[in-house]
This record gives sequence, structure tokens and C-alpha cells, in this order.
Amino acid sequence: MKQLGLLVRTFSLLSLLAVGGGTAVLPALRRHTVDDNHWLTDAQFRDAYSLGQVAPGPNMLMVTVIGYRVAGAPGALAVTLAFFLPASLLTLAVGRVWERFHASPWRVAIQRGLAPVSIGLMCAGILSLAHVALNSVTTLLFALATFGVMLWRHVHPTLVILAGAIGGWLLLAT
Repeated sequence: MKQLGLLVRTFSLLSLLAVGGGTAVLPALRRHTVDDNHWLTDAQFRDAYSLGQVAPGPNMLMVTVIGYRVAGAPGALAVTLAFFLPASLLTLAVGRVWERFHASPWRVAIQRGLAPVSIGLMCAGILSLAHVALNSVTTLLFALATFGVMLWRHVHPTLVILAGAIGGWLLLAT
């Protein structure tokens, strides 16, 4: 029961800090789950993130996997609600207020101010994940190839993910 309380507190806080999306809290999520509480290893964190990316629905469903790993089905349910409910309720409340001030110069200023914050947090999340995932020359080459394909060709991301999974399985499984 103590573990469930810690999970709910941790993921509720992360939910409210996810300005710009779930990727923005990846460094903090990794720190809490791997370094501070030792709920996951770096490899398990990377795998949970990968699973969350390919599963249908929000990409941060990885939190459900973490909750399940720590406290079974009750942990999965508690973490899912703790991560998605506070941000959803806050978004609903702010959205209603936001519409009232549609012509206000403050609204434009806030939007412009939050854009670089969101981008910075997402970049920090990407760097945190790269630190965990790019652990060999092969994974670095996969990342560069993926970046190149996504940047210079109009290929559906699902196909790139599948190609990476097959290539990784063939090259890294030996």
C-alpha cells in the first residue's frame, strides 16, 4: 500500500509538469523510476518507452507498464489515473478560462512564452532517452539512419519503427 501511495504522488506530480507533452517529463520520469526508487533499470525504462511508442493510444502509456511492474494491476491502474487525470482536469479548467481571454494580449504572450519552454523540455526528454538507448555504435547508427529517413523522405513513422525493430532484432539479437 505504501508503494501505491508513492506511485500516485510521483506520477501525479509528473502529470502536472508535462508541459508540452509526456516527452517533456522523460528526464524526471527516468530519474524517479530508475535512479531514485529503483523500480526499473535503464534497459527496462527504454523498453517501456519503446512499448509506449508502438502501442495504440497516448505514447505515455509506458507509465502503465511501470505501475504494473512495481505493484501489479493495482499499480497499473493507480499510475495510469495519477498520470493522466490531473493533467486532463487542469487542461479542462484552463481551456475554459483560456477561451474567455481569446482577445487578450496576455494570452498571446503566455503562448509565446510557453513555446520555447515546451520545446526545451521535449529536447531534454529526447536527450535523456538517447542517453539510455544509444549504448553502442549499432544503436547510434540506427538512430542516425532513422533521423535521416525521417528528415529527407516522407516515410510513415510506423514503417520506420517496424524497419528499426526488424533490423534491431536481426543485428542485436546475436
